[in-house]
Amino acid sequence: MNTKTNPGIVILTGAGISAESGIRTFRASDGLWEEHRVEDVASPEAFVRDPALVQSFYNARRSQLLDESIQPNAAHCALGELEESLPEGEVLVVTQNIDNLHERGGSRQVVHMHGELLKAHCINTQSVVDIQEDLTVDSVCACCNQAGTLRPHIVWFGEVPLRMDEIYAALVTCHTFVSIGTSGHVYPAAGFASEAKARGAHTIEINIDESNISDIFDEHRVGPASEEVSRWVGSVLSSVESNN
Repeated sequence: MNTKTNPGIVILTGAGISAESGIRTFRASDGLWEEHRVEDVASPEAFVRDPALVQSFYNARRSQLLDESIQPNAAHCALGELEESLPEGEVLVVTQNIDNLHERGGSRQVVHMHGELLKAHCINTQSVVDIQEDLTVDSVCACCNQAGTLRPHIVWFGEVPLRMDEIYAALVTCHTFVSIGTSGHVYPAAGFASEAKARGAHTIEINIDESNISDIFDEHRVGPASEEVSRWVGSVLSSVESNN
C-alpha cells in the first residue's frame, strides 16, 4: 500500500501491542522460540541449511494468527479510530510486527518493516504473494513455476528492513512520534524516536514498563497498550474536537 510521506503522527509498534491479543513475543527470555534457536529459524542461512524446519516454524505462527481466537485488541482498534477520525494521510503506523492485527483493527496506512506472515515471496523473482496455507519445500511458485523458491515474506536477521526510505521521510516531517510496546533493543527501529525528536517532533512512549530508550521520550504513559493507547487516542481526539 502506498503511504503518504508527510504524516503528522508516526506510530511505531512492537510486540507489546500484539501480546495482549495472544500473539507470543518472538524471543523468549532464554533466547529460544518453541525450543529453536532464533538463528536456526530466522536467517537466510537457516533457510538454505534446513528450509523444511524454517517453513514449519512459520507455518505454526501463521496457523496461530489465523485462529479465530486471535483478534485485534482495544489498542489496535483505537489506532484505527484515530486514523479514521483525522484527515487522510495524517497517521502512519510503522510496525515491527508481522501479524495483520493493525489492518483488522481499522488502520489502513501501515508499513510492515519486518514483513508480513500472510505473504510469501519468490527468491527467484522477488514477487510477493498473499498466502494463508502452509508452505513446504514442495510448494510451487506461480510466477517461476519452480518448487522450493517461496519463502516467508519476513525480514530475517542480517537482512535490511523494508521501506526504510518511506519511514525516514515520515520521521523528518512528523510533529508527533509515538512508540507503543517496543523494547528499544532492535535497530534501526530503536533509533526512530531520536530521529523524530531531532527534527522537532514531540515523542511519546506507551509501554508496560521502561524500555531500553525511555530517556529519549518527552512523555511516558505506563501500562497495558489496550488501556493506555485508548486513553492517548481519546485525548488526541478530544483536543482536535475542542479546537474545531
